[in-house]
Amino acid sequence: VGQEGAMGALSLAGVLGGDSGVQPTGTPLLLDLGGTGPPGGDALSHDCGLNCWEVRKHNSSEWCHFVRSNPDCRLDGGFLNYLEGVFCVFPPRLLPLAVTLYALWLLYLFIILGVTAEKLVGRCPVSLRGRGHWVFSLTSPLHGVTFLAFGNGAPDVFSAVVAFSDPRTAGLAIGAVFGAGVFVTTVVAGGIALVKPFTAASRPFLRDVIFYMVAVFLTFMVLYFGRITLGEALGYLGLYIFYVFTVVLCTWIHRRQRGEGLAPPGPWEPEMPTDAEERESSGVSSGDYGEEYRPLLPPRETSLRILATALSPLDHRRWRRKPWYWRLFKVFKVPVELVLLLTVPVVDPDKDDLNWKRPLNCLHILTSPLLCVLTLKSGAYGLYQIQGVFPVWGLVTLVGSVLAIIIFVTTSNEEPPKYHCVFAFLGFLASAMWINAAATELVNILRTLGVIFQLSNTVLGLTLLAWGNSIGGKGSAAPQGPPTPAFCPGIPHGPPSPSADTFSDLTMARQGYPRMAFSACFGGIIFNILVGVGLGCLLQMTSSQPVVKLEPDSLLVWILAGALGLSLVFSFVAVPAQCFQLGKAYGVCLILYYLAFLCVALLTEFRVIRLPPI
Repeated sequence: VGQEGAMGALSLAGVLGGDSGVQPTGTPLLLDLGGTGPPGGDALSHDCGLNCWEVRKHNSSEWCHFVRSNPDCRLDGGFLNYLEGVFCVFPPRLLPLAVTLYALWLLYLFIILGVTAEKLVGRCPVSLRGRGHWVFSLTSPLHGVTFLAFGNGAPDVFSAVVAFSDPRTAGLAIGAVFGAGVFVTTVVAGGIALVKPFTAASRPFLRDVIFYMVAVFLTFMVLYFGRITLGEALGYLGLYIFYVFTVVLCTWIHRRQRGEGLAPPGPWEPEMPTDAEERESSGVSSGDYGEEYRPLLPPRETSLRILATALSPLDHRRWRRKPWYWRLFKVFKVPVELVLLLTVPVVDPDKDDLNWKRPLNCLHILTSPLLCVLTLKSGAYGLYQIQGVFPVWGLVTLVGSVLAIIIFVTTSNEEPPKYHCVFAFLGFLASAMWINAAATELVNILRTLGVIFQLSNTVLGLTLLAWGNSIGGKGSAAPQGPPTPAFCPGIPHGPPSPSADTFSDLTMARQGYPRMAFSACFGGIIFNILVGVGLGCLLQMTSSQPVVKLEPDSLLVWILAGALGLSLVFSFVAVPAQCFQLGKAYGVCLILYYLAFLCVALLTEFRVIRLPPI
């Protein structure tokens, strides 16, 4: 219990350091990177019971008993037991139906992750306004490589941390981190060059590729020695801090050389329009409404009307302008957005009232802490009975209700209180808890699909998990028309945020920002590998177990690491060789490289390619 408490205090979201069993004192925690025993034969043998993937070898009448009695089939964390659902709830003849439902739920989990990550970026608590000027906004390099990187990479990092928390799913983390790296640096980067040939920003590109190659090399060495120590885990995080320092220092030197108070935007930044351009792009002009027609006092709305308006996730005017496929996707996003509106406070520094909605914000005082305790370790802490009598969630509800009433009585609808910034941090935490809960379900359902189809966690990570986290959902696509300032991505009328999101990056390239999109391919995923691996392993360590063993028994892991390193070396050599002028030939080479890598990975998974026996 003491170790669990220490890990819970160390974790940002609380649930990041889930236990998967008690290890003997001084024994390194063993993480199996090969998976759960697929046909590739890359799994470790477990001490007690059979590997869960062997359930399909038994008679269908024994599936349920096998899953319930085998310790290897236990899913730690999560709200649903997917293995028991598919092997106990559904009869064997309806297995295809169960798999179809699981696949649809998997897609919806990716939507939940993407939408929540987008809100997480948009609700960053560090955008402050001072005397009409933005003193610290996400357009600055520091925010771009910290809060913006965290928001865009949150699904990847949380998925990796959750996967590392269970030795049986650690292969998912390695597969996803490396698989997403290969996908983004080949398919996404190549697609940008195909869509719009351009000249890459030389210094940011070389800086990011060098740091990324160092991160890949460190991970390769950790896999080679089969363990990661406390110092090495901290080294991952330290390397990212050094990367952030380097980005800020290079930007400062660049501005110093320019001799200007505000340097012109680099190749990775769009031009910042003037106030007149901003009004023009938004379709609003100061001459549209004469001064005589402006009301002297704004109309006063009732609290009930403010609450109803704030909880509406649809903009009817925008709905009418959008195409049918946007509307269809919006229908699936509306339930998620409605739940987020109910539980995640929004502090929007782009509005005069900072988006202060008194009735809704008072409701957040109750719902956000309740969300945190009910998602912390899948509700284990929230359902805990104090002295065996009163549940924790009941205490949180009581305290939250009292605070909500006090705030409602002491504030007004028109003016936000001085402590309104606290709601931004509460929203940041609530978003992180939502992402962690969705990532936990995502890892569990991927492991279930691996058991059903007898696939290793590594191949699931480099395909489904990497594709789902990289293809779309994080951040919004680039806007139509002239860009407007990006004080916080996710706020309407902002420019595209630099994220490793395929659709957003390709849209940015089409609309004239290929260098920004290309820089995001290499800069954004540095955060994922350094923080994902470093934090994921760090949270599994205790004072008595400062070492985590990583044993890649699968040839696929080495192919994956080698493919990522080779793709980075290819770009590091090819891009300067072309004088940083990237065209369709470069894009075709990268996409063909990824297709070749995917074929080799799948052939290795199904043992068509394998090492000869020694």
